[in-house]
Amino acid sequence: MRKHKVGIIIGSLLGAIALGITSFFGVQYFTGSGIFHQPGVVVLAENLSTQQQEFLAPILDNFPELDRNVTISSKTSQTLETDNNQLLYDILVPITDFYDPISNISSAEINNYTLIPVLELTSQQKLLALDDIYYLDSFKAGAVFEYLVIEGESPDVVKITAIIQEKLPIFPSAENVLTFAQTGVTALSRGMNAKLAQVGDATYFAENIGPFLSQFDLAHTSNESSFSALADDRNICSKPQMIDTLTAIGLDIVELTGNHNQDCGDQAALDTLATYAELGIQTVGGGATAELAAVPLQIDQKDNHITFLAYNISTGGYTLDATPGANFYTTEKARTDITAAKERGDIVIVDIQYFECNNYDNAADLRTCDYANSSAGNQIDLFREVIDLGADIVVGTAAHQPQTYELYNDGAIYYGLGNLFFDQIWWPGTTRSLILVHYFFNNQLIQTRIIPTIYDETMQTKLMESDAAAAFIERLNGARPEA
Repeated sequence: MRKHKVGIIIGSLLGAIALGITSFFGVQYFTGSGIFHQPGVVVLAENLSTQQQEFLAPILDNFPELDRNVTISSKTSQTLETDNNQLLYDILVPITDFYDPISNISSAEINNYTLIPVLELTSQQKLLALDDIYYLDSFKAGAVFEYLVIEGESPDVVKITAIIQEKLPIFPSAENVLTFAQTGVTALSRGMNAKLAQVGDATYFAENIGPFLSQFDLAHTSNESSFSALADDRNICSKPQMIDTLTAIGLDIVELTGNHNQDCGDQAALDTLATYAELGIQTVGGGATAELAAVPLQIDQKDNHITFLAYNISTGGYTLDATPGANFYTTEKARTDITAAKERGDIVIVDIQYFECNNYDNAADLRTCDYANSSAGNQIDLFREVIDLGADIVVGTAAHQPQTYELYNDGAIYYGLGNLFFDQIWWPGTTRSLILVHYFFNNQLIQTRIIPTIYDETMQTKLMESDAAAAFIERLNGARPEA
């Protein structure tokens, strides 16, 4: 009897074990787990482009084993998105011809323009704003953003995302793009001194343009007047309070190639240099002596390396000795400076205070000074010579009225930027200026944006309205030198 009971117990145990084993493997069989588990595979969605598939192909060959299937698809957006299961694959930006006066397009017009990968963008093209957003200022919009979307179980998605991320390039961002705004003539003097007496605050002149210029990493102007207690409504000298105008635009670099910086004497010029130094404003193209005036300004920021050179070849203001003044231009000096910069691997910007064009009219908006071979002389050969010496950008900073510009060989020339701040309200031409915003990425100039400004009897500089700006750019294009 006892043996019978033992047999029953053993049989029951074996049956339970058999049932457990059957259940264990049955569950694995029907769920595809355990010994019946098949490794997951990567499924490429049909909406992936040929380029995306070719990018993924060599990566797929080396994927680790996955627990479950993972799907990779593509999507686009006109805003930068952050999502753990999607990777930024590319950024497409709208471009047009360098000389096209159009600066902005709408989303509805985007198919009428060329879209290129942002990493192929060069300074020989013109990047367009999209719906009034300029990608190189925003980095979050103004372009078409392409994403790879990875869907599956979390551990697999994390694993694959990390592997693909390592193969994607680094795109332009606020952290690695250096922005540099160059402006034209500043002379906070004469009528501006009188206006200051009325308004009582020198930041008044920068109220409209200051926030715009302050957003860039570097802001520059060519200031032609020194600060002096002798400043009045007749001379080219600035009331000491006028320094507030410059700090209100976030000024980082002041060019001293102008021919009026000694108008209130050498001591005023020296005191002005001391003021800039105290405020941390860097100087170029002028100094306390000829030797100091000739020192290039080297800029090393965000892995971009720039040599900024500035010279005077004008009606005066330069120094050849131990007195303060501007850096005098000679071809040999420019050749030596540019060669040394290029040997360092730097991008080279050269500013030149040339002879001024003075063909203005109180009533008519004359076009004489639009041209590079104006009444001031023929700038074309000199400025092109500097490009031929190796400069990447050449800018004229003497003109009180904006002049034409051109691509020349591998560089760009902007013959004159006009007045950023001055009292010349009686001539239509002298109330305008151009701001150049340069964008540097991976030690390359990838874009220069041309932005017109204007002021009136208020002497408050502001950005030109978009339609007027496009018309003005087209006008300057019409004055371009022949190739």
